[in-house]
Amino acid sequence: MKPKKLFGRKIGCTRCGRKRGIVRRYGMHLCRQCFREIAPELGFKKYS
Repeated sequence: MKPKKLFGRKIGCTRCGRKRGIVRRYGMHLCRQCFREIAPELGFKKYS
């Protein structure tokens, strides 16, 4: 049996701990607000 992941609404954002709006893509586990703050440092760009 596979152990369950401890992310999502159980732990939340790795940066601030918020439990809503988690961006799990690429294993980041950040809330959308924290993602918007640090996205340019990670190399993401806004096109429109």
